[in-house]
Amino acid sequence: MRRISSFRDKRGIVGIEAAIVLIAFVVIAAALAGVVINMGFYSTQKVKSTISRGISEASSALQLNGHVIGKTNGTRYLIIMAFPVKVSVGKSEVDLNANTTVVSIGGKVCLLDIYRGVIDEEEVGLSEDPEELDEIIEKVFNNVEEPEAYFIIYNDDNDTILENFEKGFLIINMGKYGLREYDKVKIEVKPGEGAALTIDRTVPGGLPRNDYVDLG
Repeated sequence: MRRISSFRDKRGIVGIEAAIVLIAFVVIAAALAGVVINMGFYSTQKVKSTISRGISEASSALQLNGHVIGKTNGTRYLIIMAFPVKVSVGKSEVDLNANTTVVSIGGKVCLLDIYRGVIDEEEVGLSEDPEELDEIIEKVFNNVEEPEAYFIIYNDDNDTILENFEKGFLIINMGKYGLREYDKVKIEVKPGEGAALTIDRTVPGGLPRNDYVDLG
């Protein structure tokens, strides 16, 4: 009888040890499953973030919002171009600071970076949100022969950020690199984020002197 009792006692201890080992395996398996699930969520989030950044970089932050207007000088060279832009759908704002934005010209001449920043109307002596392009040309360029480009933001809050409720105009002075009839020109505006806004135009024939022409 004593031997049977001793065997039963040992069998009970073995059962408890086996249960403890089994519980330990279950706890470890649960912990590993948690790590795997968390890594899966993390990887999914990183993939979503990468895709989102890729789409953001592939789409332009700016879009053309009207016609490109040109102005000729007394010798029928097209020296001024201006066109309106707005923030693209899905974007909330675009920084047009001269340190982050590049404006380049291709075609007859290649000008790598002629952008000088956002016009401060008060600083250059312009009225707030001026109505006439001639006023801007006179105050900003003042017979400068070197090519330059500026943004002027309408309905703005006096910063370099173009927002959804604002409208920007890019004004380009070709200076001594004026365009002739039927010259092709490619304007590229590359802000700090997103793809560049590219505009291709051909200068029409029959250019007048000192007048405006619609480049479409």
